[in-house]
Amino acid sequence: MSGVPRFFSQPFRYLRWASIEKPAIFWSLVIGTMGPVSLVVVPPIRKALGDENAAPIPLTYPIPSGPRKQLSGYDD
Repeated sequence: MSGVPRFFSQPFRYLRWASIEKPAIFWSLVIGTMGPVSLVVVPPIRKALGDENAAPIPLTYPIPSGPRKQLSGYDD
C-alpha cells in the first residue's frame, strides 16, 4: 500500500495530505467550491442585513406628460 491516503476511506487525512503535498490543486478546489456555495449562502445574508437590489436602469427616455411648449427666439 502506498503512502497516499485514499479519499473515501479517510477524507480528512486525505485533505491534510493534499494540502501539504499538492497545495496548488487543493486550494484551487477549495476556492472553486466557494463559488456555487456562495450562490446559496450570500442572498439570505444580504437580505438579513437589509441590503436591497438596486433599481433597474431605465432603458428609454421618459416622455413628458402634456403638450410641448413652442420655443421662440431661436429663428434661423
